[in-house]
Amino acid sequence: MPEVEVKKGEPIDRALKRLKSKMESEGIMEEMRRLRAFETPTQKTKRKARSNAKRNKNKFRFTLRTAATPAATEEG
Repeated sequence: MPEVEVKKGEPIDRALKRLKSKMESEGIMEEMRRLRAFETPTQKTKRKARSNAKRNKNKFRFTLRTAATPAATEEG
């Protein structure tokens, strides 16, 4: 569970914003949204397919970027 220490003189809304960003980065907010309502097996399959497609798209973009660098295409 993420923790945030409120610094002396720091506004509460800023501390809440830091807490929310920590929870978002750890995936807690996404899990809460997902568990809020029942998810049918079809919805679960579609969600996982979208997640895998996004992950594969990022991998593909990264491999293209590293292959296009001058060090990778250097002849000699």
